[in-house]
Amino acid sequence: MSWLRSGLRSTLRWLIQTLFRLEVRGEWQFPGERHIIIANHESFLDGVLLAVSMPREAAFVVNSEIAAQPFFKAVLSLVDYVPIDPARPLSMKRILSKVAEGRPVVIFPEGRITLTGSLMKIYDGAAMMVLRSQAYLIPVRLDGPSETPLSRLHGLYPLRWFPKIRISILAPRQIPVPEAATVKERRRLAGTHIRNIMLDAAVKGYPSQSQTLMQAFLCTVERFGKKYELLEDIQFKPKSLGDILNGVLALQAWLEPHTKPHETVGIVLPNMTSTVAVLLALSSRARVIAMLNYTSGAEGLRSACQSAHIKTIITSRAFLDKAKLHETLHALHDIKYLYLEDIQSSLTRVDKLEIFKKRLAPEKTLIHQTLHTPAVVLFTSGSEGAPKGVVHTHATLMANVSQIRAVADFHPRDKFMGALPLFHAFGLTVSGIYPLVTGVPAFLYPNPLHYRMVPEMVYDRRCTVLFGTPTFLAGYAKFAHGYDLATLRYVVSGAEKLSEAIRTTWLERFGIRIMEGYGVTECAPVVAVNTLMAYRRHSVGQLMPGMQKVLEPVPGIDELNTGILHVKGPNIMAGYFKVTNPGVLEKPVSGFAGEGWYNTGDIVHIDSEGFVFIRGRLKRFAKIAGEMVSLDNTERLAREVSPEFMHATLARPDASKGEAIVLFTTDPTLNRAKLMTHAKQAGIHELGVPRDIRVIEKLPVLGTGKTNYVGLQAELALQLQHAAASSSQEDDA
Repeated sequence: MSWLRSGLRSTLRWLIQTLFRLEVRGEWQFPGERHIIIANHESFLDGVLLAVSMPREAAFVVNSEIAAQPFFKAVLSLVDYVPIDPARPLSMKRILSKVAEGRPVVIFPEGRITLTGSLMKIYDGAAMMVLRSQAYLIPVRLDGPSETPLSRLHGLYPLRWFPKIRISILAPRQIPVPEAATVKERRRLAGTHIRNIMLDAAVKGYPSQSQTLMQAFLCTVERFGKKYELLEDIQFKPKSLGDILNGVLALQAWLEPHTKPHETVGIVLPNMTSTVAVLLALSSRARVIAMLNYTSGAEGLRSACQSAHIKTIITSRAFLDKAKLHETLHALHDIKYLYLEDIQSSLTRVDKLEIFKKRLAPEKTLIHQTLHTPAVVLFTSGSEGAPKGVVHTHATLMANVSQIRAVADFHPRDKFMGALPLFHAFGLTVSGIYPLVTGVPAFLYPNPLHYRMVPEMVYDRRCTVLFGTPTFLAGYAKFAHGYDLATLRYVVSGAEKLSEAIRTTWLERFGIRIMEGYGVTECAPVVAVNTLMAYRRHSVGQLMPGMQKVLEPVPGIDELNTGILHVKGPNIMAGYFKVTNPGVLEKPVSGFAGEGWYNTGDIVHIDSEGFVFIRGRLKRFAKIAGEMVSLDNTERLAREVSPEFMHATLARPDASKGEAIVLFTTDPTLNRAKLMTHAKQAGIHELGVPRDIRVIEKLPVLGTGKTNYVGLQAELALQLQHAAASSSQEDDA
C-alpha cells in the first residue's frame, strides 16, 4: 500500500508543478529531532501543496469535521493526519505524540481558510504546542492558492484555475518561553510571537517584493483585467486599469525626448488620476520621481530642486491657475516645465501608432532597473528644520506596501479616500502606490483641507477607508453629517499625536475607532500601526513586520523599555539628498546602532507585546531644572483643557532653570490656573505647566497638516528680540 501512496504522491507532484508552475523559495531544513511547520491557510489546496513539496512525510493537523467529509477523507488517505476537535483538550496530546515520534507536524494556526486574502486570527494553541514540544518551528508562506476556485475569495478577487503558486520556506527557529506571571499570559504572548513570525513570512512571500513599481502594476492588470475600475478623481470618470495603462504609454512617448534615464524629474500636480499615470510613466522609463510639496513656497521648492538636482518639472497650467502657483514656480531658475495640456498636440501619427503596438506587449516598454535603483524622492515636512530629499528605491517602496498588506485586511471591495496629498509620504504610499499594486480602488481628492467636502465625498463615493492627520480628522468631524462616514470601516491617523478629544468625538459621533499609526518619510513611511487584529489604546500599534528596533537610553528618562527609537528593515530609505551636498546620496547611519539603521529621533516606550507608545521627539523636550519635560505632553494638556482651539509649544532659554516652555494658543481665555487644575487631576508634574502663554490668531500649519514649528520658532525669536529691545530701552531711560 505504501508503494501505491508513493506513486500517487509522485504523480500529484508532477501534476501540480506542471499546472501551477510551482516555485519553492528557500530550502527545507530539519535541525534536531522535533519539528512543527506553520503555514498560512489560503485554500483547500494548501495541504496537498505542502505534502508534495516536502522531502519528508509529515502529519497534518485537520479539523475533525473537515476530515469526516467524503472528498477530504479520500484526499487525506494519501497522507498521515491528526483529526482534532477544538472542544476536546485531548487533541493536543495526539499532536504532541506525533511530534515526539520525530514526524514533522503541519499546523495552520489560523484554523480556517482566509476570507479576506490577508492573515486571519491566529489561535494560541499552535504556540503552546511549539512550547510544550520544544520543537523547532519552520515557518512557510503560501502565495497563489487564494487565486484558485478552491479558496474562499469568490466575488472578492478574480479567480483562475491555474495561477502561479509560490512556497517560501523560512529558516527554522525555536521560540523562547515568554516571561509572564500566568500560563494564560504566556500562552497569549507566545501566540503573538507566532503571529509576528507569520507576518514576517507574508512580507517576504509577496511577489511584489521582487518587482519594480511598473512590473507590479502590470501584474495587477493581468490579474484583474483591463476593464477593472481602479481610480477616480473629482472629474467623476472612473479610470480602468486599461485606461491607466493607455495613459502611461502616451506619457512615455511624450516624456521620452524631454527627459533621460535616471534623471530626477519633479512633479507639481494635485491628487488626480493623471498624476498617478505620470508616476508610472516616469518609473517605467527609469526616471526618478521627485514629489514636490507645492505648499512649501518658492524657497521650499528652490531648496528641493537644488538638493535633488531637478531640472525638469511636470505640471499643469489649469492646476497652476487654480492654485495660484504661477509666480511661485516661475521664481525658480534654470527649470524646464512640461505641461500635461501639451500631450495631445505633441504626439505625431507615428507616436500614436507606436503606442497602439505597445498595448499588445507593455512589458517591453520597461527600461531595466534593479530593485535597488532609486525610484522616488520625497521631501521631509520641514516642521523642525530644512527639508531633506529622502530617496526610496523600488525595493523600499514595495516592502512598505507588502508590510501594510500583511497587517491590514484591505481588499478590492474597499475604497480608499485619497485626500492626503501625493507629495506626502503616507499619501503617496496609500493613495498612489498601494492601489496600483493590490487592486484596491481609490478616490483621489485634491485638498485635504476641504473639511466639508471630504466627508461628503466619502458618503457619495461610498469609501470604506480614510487616511488623515489629527488636524484633518478634527476638521472632518466638525463639519460631517452623522451619516457621511457610515461606510467607513478603517480610519487611520498619522503624522501627529492623536488627541483624546478627537478620538472621543469620532467614537461618540460616528461610532468609529480611529487606528492611530506612526510613520516617517525615511521609512516609506509606515513604521507602526494599530489594526482591527492588534489594537492598543493610546499606542501607535506594533512595528511593521520585518523591522528591527533598538532603544537608545535618554538621560533623565528612567522608564523601563523607553528610549530613542532606532529602526532597521526592508523599508528604510536608501539615503538623503541635502542642500549642503546636492545630488549626492548620503546613506542612513545611526551613531548609536550603526550603518543601515535609522534614528527616528522619537522617544518611545514599547510594551511586552510590542505596542509602541510615543513619548515625544528628542527635539521636542525641554530640560527644566535638570528634568526632561515633554513639549508634546504640554500640548496635549492644553488640548484637553481647551479642545476647541489650537495649541503648540516651544522651548526658550531661561536664566534660572535652563529652559522654559512657551505655549502658543488660539484660546484667549486659556491661563496657567486652568492648566494647573487639570494637571493636578491628571497627575502631570508642575514643570510641564507653562508660565509663558502667548495668544496667537492662527498657528502656522504645513501642507501635510503638521504644525510648522520652524515658522513658530521664527515668530518666537522675533517676539523675544522685541522684548529684549524694549527692555534695553527701559534700562537706558
